[in-house]
Amino acid sequence: MAGANLEEYRRRMVGALDVLRKEFAGLRTGRASADLLNPVMVEAYGQHQPISRVGTVNVPEPRMLTVQVWDRSMVKAVDKAIRESGLGLNPMTEGQTIRVPLPDLTADRRKELTKVAHKYAEACRISVRNIRRDAMDHVKRIEKDGEISQDEQRKIGTEVQALTDEHIKKIDELLQAKEKDILQV
Repeated sequence: MAGANLEEYRRRMVGALDVLRKEFAGLRTGRASADLLNPVMVEAYGQHQPISRVGTVNVPEPRMLTVQVWDRSMVKAVDKAIRESGLGLNPMTEGQTIRVPLPDLTADRRKELTKVAHKYAEACRISVRNIRRDAMDHVKRIEKDGEISQDEQRKIGTEVQALTDEHIKKIDELLQAKEKDILQV
């Protein structure tokens, strides 16, 4: 019974790491990445849509993104959404294609982005620790109900801690890689 539950907690921790990877993908580095525009929401057809639902984002050059908007009537809304996204981007419209040049990152902006990356990583660590707490509470509860012995409780607790340590280490590795990417000039 405990093994199946450990897999559930492992899956939840992996899910937390996936969320962190997606958040990191949205952080701007010196290079263009199609994921940079993922958080941009466009007012389309009476509701907010992710930019990927109204066009195709490409990376034709290392410092340039293009958005090929599928519906001609949506070009202005996409341009406006990119401008107002808070990413500091200034798109240029050419027909149904929007070109988005990426300006150089200033030293201050790089520091700011590393702070944001640290916040994302810390939120992920907290999430993993909360999953650990849920697992430990569950193990204590089933031990109290007599389903497992105290020795089994300690053994499972050690496994849960090892699982937590493994995922915290992965978070730290992801953070280090992202920091290096952001600070690279």
